[in-house]
Order: sequence, then structure tokens, then C-alpha cells
Amino acid sequence: MEKSGSGRRKSHKVFVGNVCIGGDSPVVVQSMTNTKTDDIKSTVEQIRILSAAGCEIIRVAVPDKRSAESLYKIKEQINVPLVADIHFDYKLAILSIEHGADKIRINPGNIGSETRVLKILEKAAEKNIPVRIGVNSGSLEKDILSKFGHPGAEALAESAMRHVKFCEKNGFRNIVISVKASDVRVMIDANRIIAQKTDYPIHLGVTESGSVKTGAIRSAVGIGALLAQGIGDTIRVSLTGDPVEEIKAAFLILNSLHLRKRGATIISCPTCGRTETDVTGIVEELESELKNITKPIVVAVMGCAVNGPGEAREADIGVACGKREGLLFKKGEVIEKIPEKDIVKVLKQEIQNWQDNT
Repeated sequence: MEKSGSGRRKSHKVFVGNVCIGGDSPVVVQSMTNTKTDDIKSTVEQIRILSAAGCEIIRVAVPDKRSAESLYKIKEQINVPLVADIHFDYKLAILSIEHGADKIRINPGNIGSETRVLKILEKAAEKNIPVRIGVNSGSLEKDILSKFGHPGAEALAESAMRHVKFCEKNGFRNIVISVKASDVRVMIDANRIIAQKTDYPIHLGVTESGSVKTGAIRSAVGIGALLAQGIGDTIRVSLTGDPVEEIKAAFLILNSLHLRKRGATIISCPTCGRTETDVTGIVEELESELKNITKPIVVAVMGCAVNGPGEAREADIGVACGKREGLLFKKGEVIEKIPEKDIVKVLKQEIQNWQDNT
């Protein structure tokens, strides 16, 4: 696996609308609507909310003809690239392309014959849009399951590479690959194999990862482990719940690895017997207030003199708490001493000033 000067795996560029995946482009954040796609009003409304939260590519389910025919009207009202998610029926992929999809996601294993897959590739080539080869542990081909006995990493990788080779044999290279599993270890290992075998951009995700809380943790482990090794060009954090939470989790993962900068990052101590200020209450109130912040900022809330001053000094804005009071830091400089009752109010004002002036 070749790596670029930044430490990321070298991949070639694929364009989804005006968004570049791969190459030296930033890791792109995706999500998927959970509305009925043929309910155009609701779908557009959710896409706009997701876009405002930072979503850069949006995918919609296309289970029927009405959904495919809705894509053009949806695209007219949004400003992010639109991906059609196709299973089983190749005709829906073709119809989606004809109605303006910027990318098609297929699992070739459930599309049927190679002839049907080829028809999708031909239409995608005609419109110059990419196809994501999406292989999931829950829908592997029968012969691969028979060969390996279970949907492990090697089975997932073999399935994906089979379809990639079919595309290449037919002159189609406008490809993004994803190999997903609900088992985090399998997902990590499968993507490592793929990264060694090809330079196509890789879409990362832990499929069916779970609720907002547990799913975000499992996704962070799987996606984060690979991103830390330079593997991955676009991500989707799959959560059971409001898809806006997927965007929040995605940027927390990327921010943690310094791959993107968006929104507020709160650094806070776990508290111990030395703590004499309600750090927990301050952080909980701040998190609620900062959920709509989009510009990057690091805020530290520390509970004692052990690491407090150092962490607060390194943050953009921070407070090192003592006995019912805290020292306010801004870009490493001590600004003032604040009574405990005023800490949240002062931090909120300082953060707002930061947002207004950067």
C-alpha cells in the first residue's frame, strides 16, 4: 500500500457531482436519508438539515420506480451530490441515472447476472458518474459463503475484488469500494486487504453499528483505526436514529485524527477527589450550547491544578477550575478569574466572540 506524503494511502480521484473523493482531497462525510424517497418534500427537508450539519454527499434509498423518478425533483432543491442506493433491480439503477443521480451504489452480488451489472456500468459511463461497489457481510454471494464458510474479512475482500475486476474487464474504472460488516474486527481487516490490492478510493463504515451511543463508539473504533493507518477516503457513520447524529459523530472522528476541522471539541477532565468545582455540570451545559457551532474551536474545562492549567493553555479557550472558581485562558493567556456560577456564561460569550471574529 503506497502512502502519500501526508501518510494517507494513495488513491485516485473520483468525482461525485462537484465533490472529490480520493487523491489528496479531505476525507468526505456522507449520510443517508431515512425518509421515503418519493416523499419529495420530506426528503428535501432532511437533506437540507443534513447539509447544514456538514454532510457533503447524501444517499437515498431507491426501492421502486417512483423513488427513482423523484430524484430529479429532489436534486433541483438541494446543493449536495445525490447518490442512489440500489439493490436487486438493475433497472432502478438505470432509471436513477436517467433522473440525475450523481453516483450509484450497488451490491453486485444481489443485482443478479453480470449482464445486468454491465448495463448499469454502461449507463454510468455514458453519464460519467461513479459506481460504488458496496459489499456487506449480510449479503455475500452464495459461492463465496460456501468457499469461506462465513462472511469474514477474506470473503468480503474476495467479493469486492471480483466485482472490481469485472468492472475493469469492461473498461469501467470510475469506482469507489466499500466493504462493510457489523463486526468491527472483520470490517477493519477486510479494508486492510482491499487497501493492499487496489488504489480505488475506499468508503468506510461499520454497517448496522447500533444506536446513537453504542453505534458511534463502534464506528469510531472501526473507522478511526483505518483512518489512523491512512486508509479511507470517505466515511458514513451508520446509526439507528436521527441521521444528523451521524454527521456529528463523523466529524468528531475526523477532528480527533486532525483530518478535518469542524465544530467544537471539548476537552474535559474525568474529575477526581481533587475537584472542587462542578466540572460535569459545566461540560453538560456547554455541550448542549455548542451543538450548532460549525467553526473549529477547542474548549478545555479542567477540574484541578494537576493538568488543568496546561490543557486550558493549549486550547483556544479554556478554564482551569479551583475551589468554586476558574481561571479563564484564551490562546494560552490568562484573561481573568471567574466565580463558578459565571463560568458557563463567560465561556459561552467567549466562544460566541470567537465564532464571530474568526
